[in-house]
Parts: sequence; C-alpha cells; structure tokens
Amino acid sequence: MDDRPIGVFDSGIGGLTVLKEIMEQLPGEDIVYFGDTARIPYGTRSKETVIKYFFQSVRFLLTKEIKAIVVACNTASALAMEEAQKVFDVPILGVIEPGAKAAVSATRNSVIGVIGTEGTINSQSYQRKIRKMLPSAEIIGIPCPLFVPIVEEGWESTDVAFITAKKYLLELKEHNIDSLVLGCTHYPALRYTINKVLGDKVTMVNPAYETAKAGKIMLKEKGLLSSKLDGGKYHYYVSDDPEKFKRIGGNILRKEIASVQKVNIENL
Repeated sequence: MDDRPIGVFDSGIGGLTVLKEIMEQLPGEDIVYFGDTARIPYGTRSKETVIKYFFQSVRFLLTKEIKAIVVACNTASALAMEEAQKVFDVPILGVIEPGAKAAVSATRNSVIGVIGTEGTINSQSYQRKIRKMLPSAEIIGIPCPLFVPIVEEGWESTDVAFITAKKYLLELKEHNIDSLVLGCTHYPALRYTINKVLGDKVTMVNPAYETAKAGKIMLKEKGLLSSKLDGGKYHYYVSDDPEKFKRIGGNILRKEIASVQKVNIENL
C-alpha cells in the first residue's frame, strides 16, 4: 500500500474527464492535478515543444511526492510519453493504449473513427496501436482543433458546437464507422453533441474511462494502491486563470472546486 498522491496532467481543463473517472474508480486515492492552461492548446505545437512542456509539468508534479503520473492529454501521450518514461523514474500511464484497446473491443465492422487534435491525429499513435491489435481495421482520423476551445469556453451544448461537429464529422458518416475514439480528453464533454451528429449506431469510446481502469490495474500490480477505501483529497494547480478553471472544471466534475493554485511552470 502507498498513500502518496497520483499526479494527473493535462494541457488544460479536458483532463478533468480522466480525473472524474479516477475519482469514481479509485475513491481512496489522493490526487494532484496540473492543467497547463497558459499554454493550451498542445495539439498545434511541435513535438519538441510538447516534450518541453510535458517535462516541465512532470518536474512540478514530482515536487508533490507523487507515486505515479497519469497523462490525461492525448497529444502529450502521443508525442512525449515515451521520452518521459526514459527520463523520469516514476510510473507513467497515457491515454492512447487504453483507448485503442477499447476501440478494438467495441467495433463490429472494423471501421473505426478517431478524432483528436492535429498533433494526436498526425502522430498516427491511435492508428498504429489499433492496427497492431486489429490489422484488418480501417481507421479514419479527423483532427478537430476547434473542439478544445469550445469546451474550454463552456460552449459544448451550444449551436456553435453542433455546427462545428457537423462540419468535422461528415466524412466519418460517409465511411460508415461503427465506433469512434474520442481522442482528446476535452471531447467527452461533447458526447451529446457528437451523438446528435452521428446517431446511436456509433459507439463512442471514452479513453478517460479506459485510462482510469488501466491506472487501477497498474497501481495494483506495482503495490501502489492507497490503503484508504474512500475520502481521497484533491489538489488543483494551473498555469493561468484559476477562476476560469474553477468555473468550467466544476461543471465537468459535477462538483465544486474550492481552491486552485497558479504555478509559474516556466521556472521548472
């Protein structure tokens, strides 16, 4: 047993969808969440820049004596996680592999859609993982860069979100996908809107849920589960505008975020 906290990292607010799943599946774990809100979005950044930002964020989380890190950011998982695992002596779990496994399990016709940031789609990370498990898969990857700012503004249920989703997802409808990977941690907040566009026949795969499940298995295998059964404590840090994070983040978690601290991440 290990009562040190889990570190959860995202480029902004979207990673709270992963945090919410961890809270539900591991209610006894203390968690330190860091959202790099000053430098979002990561999806349009170069690989070198994403690695730099991610390493700074890991160094911050390590100051909180965390026992493991969950990378609740698809772009960072795709572009920086392998490099981080070589450098930092702490278990690091990303969202790509759990999401890919769930997509393979969900599909019936082997036609799978993947939506994400430009960085995630262009990295081909989901595509490679899925094809490794299901070589016959037809995978259609669509970058949806405007979804992140829509969620960050709290506009996920507006006409703006619906019109944007129709524009992005038309190609997926034409390919007759039967499952869709929500390949950005912001995107589960848009599930209702995406469902309105694609219909009930498309199974949406939420890597946030799958990552929390994989995290629980990882902690158990490494003997790192908390001795507490419930009552985990949560601490939130951001690199910009704590008030906006509290407001929108509370909507995602469906609970009030009482305190958020701002961090000067550039110093790390």
